[in-house]
Amino acid sequence: MSSAPRSVTLLGSTGSIGTQAIDVVAAHPGRFRVTALSAGGGDVGLLAAQAAALGVASVGIADAGRASALREALAERLGARADDVEVLAGPDAATELAGRGDDVVLNGVTGSVGLRPTLAALAGGSTLALANKESLVVGGSLVKAAASPGQIVPVDSEHSAIAQSLRGGARDEVRRLVLTASGGPFRGRGRDEIKTVTAEQALAHPTWSMGPVVTVNSASLMNKGLELIEAHLLFDVPVDDITVVVHPQSVVHSMVEFHDGSTIAQASPPDMRLPIALGLSWPERLDVVAPPCDWTQAASWTFEPLDEATFPAVGLARSAAAASATHPAVYNAANEQGVAAFLAGRIGFLDIVETVERVLGEHAGVAASAVTLEAVEGAETWARARADEILARS
Repeated sequence: MSSAPRSVTLLGSTGSIGTQAIDVVAAHPGRFRVTALSAGGGDVGLLAAQAAALGVASVGIADAGRASALREALAERLGARADDVEVLAGPDAATELAGRGDDVVLNGVTGSVGLRPTLAALAGGSTLALANKESLVVGGSLVKAAASPGQIVPVDSEHSAIAQSLRGGARDEVRRLVLTASGGPFRGRGRDEIKTVTAEQALAHPTWSMGPVVTVNSASLMNKGLELIEAHLLFDVPVDDITVVVHPQSVVHSMVEFHDGSTIAQASPPDMRLPIALGLSWPERLDVVAPPCDWTQAASWTFEPLDEATFPAVGLARSAAAASATHPAVYNAANEQGVAAFLAGRIGFLDIVETVERVLGEHAGVAASAVTLEAVEGAETWARARADEILARS
């Protein structure tokens, strides 16, 4: 095991991933030294409490209008010592912190705003513990080109499971990847049955506790579409060789099938602290992160085929990955607009994916050889505007 503590920057520290990462750090004293935190700014009190508890040198807040409130909260916690804490404010705060070269940068922000911090962390030479799947989906070849071999460690439970399972064989022995999906709160229902579901129902996930955007994405299976594209990019496996299977118990987190017919799976009770811990300590494992499966108790695990007629998001992801280098960015951006409109009560549940399909169909695309950060962000901006136009008429 490493003797010196790893320096860590936590992006999105007040969210689900960030708070659980802090739990992992607190449970393993001496293994990590958190130097910087960043968050959007929705809960400055929590951000200040985290900064005080961890003794960080720098704090970033995306909402510049909340910077004064953050400084006041830090002063309440730290008194005169608050002046020793650097406060960065504005949309570039996380990017600035990510590029400072800590041993590990955990990107736990939600949405494509994580792309620039992802690129900054890679450019700074940090190991990138990536929970922000959107930055890889959107950035695609840009992110891959910026990363050294092994520099990105996935934190999504599915991709962490695949990374662990791949230790059991060489890459050229892989036949396919199998991504498991819980099926979300609407598993087993037809399109007519989910047409009128509410945001409250979509947010009632049966096994995982996540932020609202990720939870709605799980309900629509859009999250699994994003994960399919992410797996394709992370592991250099064609999208046609990635299968999605519904596993309601969420114990088998994903599998790798090899050419000889063997399948290796990673299993554990649903607890994000496990993949978060691996992201922070990779390739080592920490002691006692979460309870393991209890093999002394009877249990049943079931696997079902994905109902792609009711949940077409995964098929759309395959099409987007095959269409052009910027179609995945459009896929994600249109979905983010749809989810926001659904949570605000402006559209129905099915309108989210239907809007994504329409916007994808109108996008001309950019060839991989012509992809730049500006081209990707331009495609995103167009997709958001076009989605908003469509959603306004829904």
